[in-house]
Amino acid sequence: MSGWGVEARALLAHPLGWLALGFGAGLLPRLPGTAASALAWLGWLALAPGSLASELLALGLAALLAWAATRHALRRLAAADPGCVVADEWLGMWLALALAPAGTGWQAAAFLLFRLLDIAKPWPIARLERLPGATGVLADDLAAGLAAGLALALLAWLPGPG
Repeated sequence: MSGWGVEARALLAHPLGWLALGFGAGLLPRLPGTAASALAWLGWLALAPGSLASELLALGLAALLAWAATRHALRRLAAADPGCVVADEWLGMWLALALAPAGTGWQAAAFLLFRLLDIAKPWPIARLERLPGATGVLADDLAAGLAAGLALALLAWLPGPG
């Protein structure tokens, strides 16, 4: 259970706890961030994304909820960045999907690239983790999502061979 056990399960008593734990993905014993990213992708598909403007507006609202949920969880768990808190993966994944070109192949690439960047945390993504509290927890995943989405958009924009 990502090393948090009973303390993390207690978060489920509050709606913000459900959001912080990614609707339960954070309670998985292995790869909770990857599971949360996969669930975020499914959630994205269920929401039937529209225009980039509407997607970014939805992301802004989701960011406010994710920040509140993460702050709630950090206070309850008395930890800086517990692995069971995966609202940040949802947010980063949604940003990657919003910026990536349309299509299942591009979405799969966004998933893989986001996970790679979130796990490897290259500079400057890693520096963002140093921001205090919920802001730091969310910032590195947002940066990973931004980098993944923009990289794929750039790749789609470049002329192909031939």
